[in-house]
Amino acid sequence: ISSQNEDKDGDSDNTISELPPTLENVSPDRRRLSSDASRSTYSLTRRISSLESRRPSSPLVDIKPIEFGIIGAKKEIVQPTILRKTYTPDDYFRKFEPRLYSLDSNSDDMDSLTDEEILSRYQLGMLHFSTQYDLLHNYLIVRVIEAKDLPPPISYDGSRQDMAHSNPYVKICLLPDQKNSKQTGVKRKTQSPVFEERYTFEIPFLEAQRRTLLLTVVDFDKFSRHCVIGKVSMPLGDVDLVKGGHWWKALVPSSQNEVELGELLLSLNYLPSAGRLNVDIIRAKQLLQTDMSQGSDPFVKIQLVHGLKLTKTKKTSCMRGTIDPFYNESFSFKVPQEELENASLVFTVYGHNVKSSNDFIGRIVIGQYSTGAPESNHWRRMLSAHRTAVEQWHSLRSREECDRVSPASLEVT
Repeated sequence: ISSQNEDKDGDSDNTISELPPTLENVSPDRRRLSSDASRSTYSLTRRISSLESRRPSSPLVDIKPIEFGIIGAKKEIVQPTILRKTYTPDDYFRKFEPRLYSLDSNSDDMDSLTDEEILSRYQLGMLHFSTQYDLLHNYLIVRVIEAKDLPPPISYDGSRQDMAHSNPYVKICLLPDQKNSKQTGVKRKTQSPVFEERYTFEIPFLEAQRRTLLLTVVDFDKFSRHCVIGKVSMPLGDVDLVKGGHWWKALVPSSQNEVELGELLLSLNYLPSAGRLNVDIIRAKQLLQTDMSQGSDPFVKIQLVHGLKLTKTKKTSCMRGTIDPFYNESFSFKVPQEELENASLVFTVYGHNVKSSNDFIGRIVIGQYSTGAPESNHWRRMLSAHRTAVEQWHSLRSREECDRVSPASLEVT
């Protein structure tokens, strides 16, 4: 209290002189209360300042980067570490790439395995082949020599293995387009077939170096679908094509369990004034082999279906001993324009068989009851381009698939 009085007596003049000018117009009583409050506040501030001056000085915290170093070595500035973000479980699992942990990821591990490890893991046998590029004639030579230790065929129901031998053959193509695929002959009842067949691919040298050679070993089965035994793929950029070489490669499983049935090139043309639907069967390629010794004797049957009624059947000539037939045959059907939207064309490829019924190879349906998007697209292109022939390749489908998606397929034999 005494210190307050001393401060009050000693600083009263200064305090009053420092009052705001607005207090001059205030009443004497209120001015006295305001001046007393101001003096008390000012004296309390003076006391706090005096106490702080008597207290020992506190150490200052230097927030500059801390420097560590060894005598004679260059100093290195160490910055404080930044707190990391705390991940939730969803964020944690989002960082994984699912493809690295899928069941199909073992295909990415093939490159790290030796042929002995692949052979012991899958036990699918080995394939002997050679490659060489002919710079003089600009084509790639692939020679399929032999295979050994192929597994016995699986029975149809998959419950046990058939003790009979396989009937293997090899399909050869260059990825990724597979346009000019080749196929060896079928070797009867053997697990160690000798092929000794040579094939050429007309392709520029720089283009060949960007391709991958794919060799697929297939088991021929006349009474069911041909099954893939295994495959070998080799990037041609990894080998010396000009020098050439021979390789024994272990077969690995293929994601394609059954062989494709082949492709068919068709041309469609509609003439509204004449009410004629013209069909050209141009060619087919890589058809499923139906004869073990001669490949196939394929022909195409064309059937016109109105709604769900078969109205007309025509067929091409039979091409002997080939799986890549050229037909170039034309057919014409009478279809009035008002009935065109209800029409379907069923194309079925058969292998001619003298001793028994013809062997079914594949089928497609184009029109009202098309068997897929490519077939529907071909039909729409024809309708929008009257008097103009429209060509398109089609992949053949199995009878079961066609019967499942197209009622027109059920109406033909």
